[in-house]
Amino acid sequence: MKYITQEGLAKAIAELEERKKVTRREIAEAIKEAKEQGDLSENAEYTEAKRQQRENEGRIIQLENIIRTSEVVSPNNNKDKVGIDSEIEVETGGKKMFFHIVGSNEADPLSGKISNESPIGKAFLGKEKDENFEVVLPNRKVVQYKILDIK
Repeated sequence: MKYITQEGLAKAIAELEERKKVTRREIAEAIKEAKEQGDLSENAEYTEAKRQQRENEGRIIQLENIIRTSEVVSPNNNKDKVGIDSEIEVETGGKKMFFHIVGSNEADPLSGKISNESPIGKAFLGKEKDENFEVVLPNRKVVQYKILDIK
């Protein structure tokens, strides 16, 4: 089962609507303009617009699937244990870091959103405040963590 936060679901719905109502129209207009230029066999604008159309339609299918098949998790009101949608502060190697545990469809490690299915995300689930533990990463590196706060 794939999980999604309420925020992630809202973003997926908004992106889907944008792609269906705005992006589709823009691409259709670009295709129409490119067709008006004549010979399509050597028309770079037409080729690019068709590529964008395929990409957009693929993303629409992906978003519809995410919305249809993902289970929305309730906000984690349990401040004692890490769960999906928990925002946590951890310490590792003398540095403090912040993470938000989210479903795999919402993961964005650069903004601190890590998947509940990732090695680190799995290791955080169920941990309690002040708990020390280690995580073995895919590269076999062992990292020590301490949970400082759960929100």
